[in-house]
Amino acid sequence: MWITFAFLSAVFAALTSILAKIGIENVNSNLAVAIRTVVVLLLAWGIVFLTGKHQDIVNLDRKNVIFLVLSGAATGLSWLCYYRALQIGEASKVIPIDKFSVVIGMALAFVVLKEAATIKKIIGGVLITAGTLTLIL
Repeated sequence: MWITFAFLSAVFAALTSILAKIGIENVNSNLAVAIRTVVVLLLAWGIVFLTGKHQDIVNLDRKNVIFLVLSGAATGLSWLCYYRALQIGEASKVIPIDKFSVVIGMALAFVVLKEAATIKKIIGGVLITAGTLTLIL
């Protein structure tokens, strides 16, 4: 089931980029992120309440809260930078650079999470890097 959600994530991420590029015209990029964030907030909490998972909040421990807050801060900073880049750059160049986060994320998974750095994963990362460079140069 994870692969279905991963592909849906890719489709929605692609739509996000194109819709944002269209919607950000003549709008301050920080304001655009704030509007987007309100929509994400309402959607996420709506799903939490509709599925009855709001009761699980009492099960969060200190580590959960700290790392979820840090992840939220990283997301916010990423979105602010991404929207500014989209506003002033070409979407066809900004998007591949943003998606280079795949390679950075893989490297962090190897170092921080101690996941196995297999030859297959390394070759894939190198190919993504080469593709990113090809698209932006």
